[in-house]
Amino acid sequence: MAREFSSLKQMDTPVKVLFTGYLTTVAVGYLMALIQILFTHGMADGKFGLSIDDIVYSYYGNRSGTMLETQLNGAMKENASEQERFAIIQWVRDGADQDDFVDRGVDKIIENRCVMCHNKDASIPNLSDFKVLKEYTKEDEGATFSSLTRVSHIHLFGISFIFMFVGLIFSFSETSTIKYKCIAIGMPYVFLLVDILSWWLTKLDPIFAWLVIVAGGGMAVSFAFMWTVSVAEMWLFDRVFLDAEGQPRPQWSTIVEAKFKQIGGEAAAKKLAELLKQAGVYVWSKFQSQGLPFLKDLYVKIVKKDK
Repeated sequence: MAREFSSLKQMDTPVKVLFTGYLTTVAVGYLMALIQILFTHGMADGKFGLSIDDIVYSYYGNRSGTMLETQLNGAMKENASEQERFAIIQWVRDGADQDDFVDRGVDKIIENRCVMCHNKDASIPNLSDFKVLKEYTKEDEGATFSSLTRVSHIHLFGISFIFMFVGLIFSFSETSTIKYKCIAIGMPYVFLLVDILSWWLTKLDPIFAWLVIVAGGGMAVSFAFMWTVSVAEMWLFDRVFLDAEGQPRPQWSTIVEAKFKQIGGEAAAKKLAELLKQAGVYVWSKFQSQGLPFLKDLYVKIVKKDK
């Protein structure tokens, strides 16, 4: 039996303020998270902006160098001069000997440029301890399985709670059909699971790095859609969703569906879904018989054929 619920526009003003305060705070937090990604993962290749190389270096690692070199040429590049970074990297490439550490003055550079953040009281690696520093002179293999486990469970718990409340607020909207409301509410959870899985897959093989960006983008789109609709219905309903005569405009999703059918999009979507299904079956069967080498060959054929 169907139950009647108040729509967002019918909510009492205190409830609207509560919902809007939560949505606004979460949106600012989301923005800060994106900025933080740009200044951490986005600097992994030494250039500002998120790229496939950034993802690969962050999770799979830069196997052509050491962890310390990757950080000095990436996220930590601005924290030391070119001469200081060169001195540290040269020391690492010469074997990272403890006697040379002092003789070459690398200890002073680390103390002046790194230990202010990387100390024993911080939650990040303590580089004032030579044993810890020595570990970072080994080949860069990206994120460790231990760190992936820790970050994965934090993201799964934390982000799922965020989307639960955003989705709950959006569920009171009335300007979309039930079908599209369900899709919008379910999308972030699907992309969240794909996002976490893509970290682990990229750790095993860099060909999965593109999946990290796709999953992150999917979460951002679903969040932006639910946020915009929810806020607009609470405070701008009459201006956005009613016509000049005060009558409700047709649900946007029904207009989109009608136009989509008119241009043949529905038939094309069904054909594409069938092709993807066939491709998925083919790839899965080949993967079962050949393993990761098949995926590597497929990646080279599709992504790098023009390079």
